[in-house]
Amino acid sequence: MASEVATLAGGCFWCTEAVFNDVIGVEKVESGYIGGSVPNPTYRQVCGGDTGHAEAIRVTFDTDQLSYGDLLDMFFATHDPTQLNRQGNDVGTQYRSAIFPHSPEQEIEARTAMARAATEVSGPIVTTIEPLTVWYPAEDYHQEYWQGEGQRNPYCQAVIPPKLKKLRKSFAARSKATEAA
Repeated sequence: MASEVATLAGGCFWCTEAVFNDVIGVEKVESGYIGGSVPNPTYRQVCGGDTGHAEAIRVTFDTDQLSYGDLLDMFFATHDPTQLNRQGNDVGTQYRSAIFPHSPEQEIEARTAMARAATEVSGPIVTTIEPLTVWYPAEDYHQEYWQGEGQRNPYCQAVIPPKLKKLRKSFAARSKATEAA
């Protein structure tokens, strides 16, 4: 088994974490902050929008089951890469759509995946490819949020199920929920 890591920002990390936890081949998803200038930022600081960090996820996946390109296709399909510095009602640079490649190969694949996604969306893709900077894991209460507190959070109830439905419809063979059904 060969593991690889992907770092992606696609809006609220609770939402992107919930999506990728449902993907076959994903070993671990960690929510955190990346791309900013303040060391050891807190959730409150990042939500303030002035640290430069994005809410992001770090996905560890088994390359024998899931390619980086397939992971990126799911990323583009389960958020709106045409919204600049926002996802729905979440507005600010902390909610930007961004890919933080871990290698030159990942950067090439990110550009290729972006070109594929451009044929599937209406409007220009504003997703950025940014340098991999220091990763700061989010506070413990943000990890696995959808599996716990998120089930009682009205925001999560409104946003996450449609994302999971889209994943399970568009990538049925890749969904843990579809596999278990």
